[in-house]
Amino acid sequence: MNYIAERKLLFSEKSSPIKNEVSLRISSPYIVQQNDVKFSVDGVTAGCDVEIDGLDERKISYYGMDSLQAINLASNIDPLIERLSAKYDFFWLTGEPYFEE
Repeated sequence: MNYIAERKLLFSEKSSPIKNEVSLRISSPYIVQQNDVKFSVDGVTAGCDVEIDGLDERKISYYGMDSLQAINLASNIDPLIERLSAKYDFFWLTGEPYFEE
């Protein structure tokens, strides 16, 4: 799979001092095929996947009316990291918290 962007962070499970690295990678946009989704597509609808390497979480797919919107939706990873923050704490590679307290 081709990736257009990547962010590397550190994470720890809640109440654990052990930090590990996680990579979030955004795939190149692709045209969504009708048999792959449960909504109507028009041959221009595009998707981008965010692959999470280092956690047990699966990849997340984002869909847009075109490739630019799909990239825009997938690249805004803060809501995804906030959702994952219920189980994990995230840090920049420098060790600083990802989200300001």
